[in-house]
Amino acid sequence: MSNKSTALTLTPEIQEAFQPAVLEVIRTSLCPTASDAEFLLFAHKAASYGLDPFKNEIFFIKYGQQARIQFAAEAYLSKAREKEGFQPPDTQTVCANDTFRAKKYKNEKGEDEWEVIEHEVTFPRGAIVGAYSIAYRDGKRPVTVFVDKEHIAHMYTGQNKDNWNKWEPDMIGKHAEQRALKKQYGLEFGDDQLNQQPEYVTNPYERRDVTAESTESEPLKTIAPDKGDKEETPVDRTKALKTQIKAKYQALGLKDKSEFDAHAAEFFQVKGEIPTEPEIIAYLKIMDQQIQAAADDLPV
Repeated sequence: MSNKSTALTLTPEIQEAFQPAVLEVIRTSLCPTASDAEFLLFAHKAASYGLDPFKNEIFFIKYGQQARIQFAAEAYLSKAREKEGFQPPDTQTVCANDTFRAKKYKNEKGEDEWEVIEHEVTFPRGAIVGAYSIAYRDGKRPVTVFVDKEHIAHMYTGQNKDNWNKWEPDMIGKHAEQRALKKQYGLEFGDDQLNQQPEYVTNPYERRDVTAESTESEPLKTIAPDKGDKEETPVDRTKALKTQIKAKYQALGLKDKSEFDAHAAEFFQVKGEIPTEPEIIAYLKIMDQQIQAAADDLPV
């Protein structure tokens, strides 16, 4: 990111939710590739919905020129907990050898609803064929959502196919749970294409490059290998960080050097010829965000 300062204008929601120093960290660590307009809309959405970018509840995702805001499945659970009468949902996968029965009934609005009558597990369970989630709430009828694997087959062959095939039970379960929570608690975030600014702006916010400020304060021992009482050198730390980068390439589904280089060219911001520790840490944070976003990539 350029060192040239750029004046940004903030909505009242942003100003109330985030201190300027926090916004700087979000901009440089979580949204380093965002334009001013994209960053403002991201911060406005996070502030408006009360979501914490540092808890992986909301993400800024950008590949090439395409950018969007994505809301994690955990965001729905987090906001549901704040609602009156919250009860934890019951989310289960259904496998080929399970005994499973459900019935349909009409609710008070005349709408079709479902109720699980029986779900017994037999081992071996066989392949996953679907999932369901029951969203409970005090004083309300439970809301049950079923997901038939055949109806979401595109998830297993699409852009996020590696995560859906690797973590299938979690992915299909989160998919059902998110939909059930949305319906029971009236939650609606939705994914947004970032092509416009918020409708109103107020006081200016001075943006500056704080990559070093936002990362140097973090204890390196939290990400470096444990070497007991032996003093760790900068070379040791850098080597450990680069090892983490290689592992995260694999987690992102990148398979060869050409893909590694393409990802680094887009997201690894290095000012000099050799990356500094803070720059490597900032890159690792971006990769962590993308890995989590991929795991929670649950279109509804």
